[in-house]
Amino acid sequence: MFLARNDDSLQFLPLTEARLDEVLRVEQQAHDHPWTRRHFADTLVASYQGQLLCSADDILGYFVAMRGVDEVHLLNITVAPAYQRQGWGRMLLDALVIWARAQGAQWLWLEARVSNLRALHVYESFGLKRVGERKNYYPAALGRREHAVVMSLKL
Repeated sequence: MFLARNDDSLQFLPLTEARLDEVLRVEQQAHDHPWTRRHFADTLVASYQGQLLCSADDILGYFVAMRGVDEVHLLNITVAPAYQRQGWGRMLLDALVIWARAQGAQWLWLEARVSNLRALHVYESFGLKRVGERKNYYPAALGRREHAVVMSLKL
């Protein structure tokens, strides 16, 4: 489904307990190893920043980020499968950077699966740099583990 960026119904809304069922549906559609309700609930309890990008009818995507002393760590960013490859991930990253700068953050950090070439391309085109690797960071198929690429952006 294609949605125009100038659609008046587009808005960023806070991630709340009331929207978790919708978020979980998107998460499960978008990922082989999705976050659980508990993951999202824990982020709410910890007061992490969670934002939903919504149209009148749908959640297009969301992010969850943790604020540190002078940095922000992106924990989850997801675009609903029906809205992928339309620039919404970049819009979510823009919103994250605006929020992070308003918090006084100097750096944005994230991890991405080494196999997630599409996400790595989006992050690199956004200006994030590969700075390391975390061995066996993510769960993978058949009880295996997958390495993560560590990336950062100077804000």
